[in-house]
Order: sequence, then C-alpha cells, then structure tokens
Amino acid sequence: MNATDENAGEEQSAATNAADPRFVEALRELGLGEVIGRVRRFPDTARSTAEAAAAIGCEPSQICKSLFFAADGVPVLVLLDGSAHVGMELVRRELGAEKLTRAGAHLVRESTGYGPGAVPPFGHRTKIRVLVDRSLLGHDTVWASAGTAYTVFPMDPKSLIAHAGGTLVDVREPIA
Repeated sequence: MNATDENAGEEQSAATNAADPRFVEALRELGLGEVIGRVRRFPDTARSTAEAAAAIGCEPSQICKSLFFAADGVPVLVLLDGSAHVGMELVRRELGAEKLTRAGAHLVRESTGYGPGAVPPFGHRTKIRVLVDRSLLGHDTVWASAGTAYTVFPMDPKSLIAHAGGTLVDVREPIA
C-alpha cells in the first residue's frame, strides 16, 4: 500500500466514523460507498442552513433542507434548497391531504431513525414518501445531512433525488 492509498483509507475511515452508522450502511447498500469518503464533520453543530453553509463555504441555496411533516398522520419528507421556505398549503395540496402538520420529534425518530435536524434524504428506518422541490436542480452539487447534526455530504441533485425515491414538485413558498 502506498502513502496515497493509506491517506485515502484514513480519510474514508474518518468519514465513516463521522457519519451516522445507519447512514454509512445505507450508502453501502445503495452502492454509494464512494460518498462515505466525502462526508464532512463539523466541530460544532450545523443544524441550521446558515451554520452548514458557513462551515462548508457554499451558498445557503446549496444546502438540502430536510423538512418532516405528517400528512393526515402519515410521515412525509420534503427536500428543498436551504434558501427557500416550504409552502405548507402547496405540500398539502400536492399530497391531497386534509391536514398537514410539522412532525414531532418522536415521529421523525420513529420513521427515519434520525433526530430532527439530522435527517438525511435517504437511508431511513421505514419507507417514507419524499417530495423534492425543483429548486434543488439549480445547482451542480448540494449538501445534505449525513445523519447527524455535525455531518453533511455532497451529491449532485439528480442522484440525490433518485436515491431518495423523490418526486419532483413545486412546493417552495413564492417570493413576495
């Protein structure tokens, strides 16, 4: 093994230790092992879009926000760019739901296996409907949670949407 191989192995090992183990396993199951080495761990929490963008050195719109809702009691994950606000009424109509509410921490953990503020776009405990706002497609690379409030990973939006099993929608709150 040469020094380059050793460094690559050390980087992948460090990233493996950084990301949530369930998420690392999900990446492997999806054939995305190369993503493990790209996981970044922050020294401080990066729960907010602003914190994550500042730590990465990217625009807030390049952060993939994961918002969790209950549509008539059924969990749904909405992914959109970090500079956007979700239109609750747009989501409700898209789902054909009577009632849409923000999901509580218990439902988030029970459905995904991850805590609020740390939900990745895929690798969840249960099958969850995923809506993806088209705003994510405006970038070559977006950054999403790697299963903890301290970790993110980069991915091109089309791959992220495909691996999340997401449906492209327009649920971004219109800018006034």
